[in-house]
Amino acid sequence: MTQLTLVIGNKNYSSWSLRPWLAMKQFGLQFQEIHIPLYTPDYSPKIRQYSPSGKVPVLLHETQTVWDSLAICEYLAETFPTLHWWPEDKPARAFARSISAEMHSGFQNLRQNMPMNCRTKYPGKGLASGVQQDIDRITAIWQESRQNFGLGGNLLFGNFTIADAFFAPVVIRFRAYDVQLDAVSRDYVETVLALPAMQEWIKAAQNETEILSQY
Repeated sequence: MTQLTLVIGNKNYSSWSLRPWLAMKQFGLQFQEIHIPLYTPDYSPKIRQYSPSGKVPVLLHETQTVWDSLAICEYLAETFPTLHWWPEDKPARAFARSISAEMHSGFQNLRQNMPMNCRTKYPGKGLASGVQQDIDRITAIWQESRQNFGLGGNLLFGNFTIADAFFAPVVIRFRAYDVQLDAVSRDYVETVLALPAMQEWIKAAQNETEILSQY
């Protein structure tokens, strides 16, 4: 297999980096990591060596450079088609793509007021205007996914898919801020947190020493 390299930011803070990293780990791909700490004086010149957007994550594969977490996952799904990155059933696959794109582009209130942090807990914090509406929409997505497509496993579409990778940072946020959840959503959070790859990411994040005050 041709070498894959994933350029990521801090594991404690970079929700965008977590998504393709988790998907690649869950599907058993071997890859190298390049870690570039966020918001340091060296960040911009270093990331510009790899990413035309100046942002993480970035996938390097052969002569191909792919940036943006959703583009990376779609590229990997095309490159390794025997791995079931998306649900096989067409309606389920359409729903999975839709909710992944919604997560990718939406929920700004949640992002701004409950930033991802694997090392610290903020129970009761972050419930600014609009955040509860984002939480309600996310849990509704989880409930609908589990009810309509989740037979055969404990994840959104039964087995792990790109959609689970895209909601993984939210799982960490909900745990850190002790968000009150319905039973279906609590079970889903516990399932994602128990994934070996997720445990590996969280352990590495907890061992990082960088502290970013904005998070």
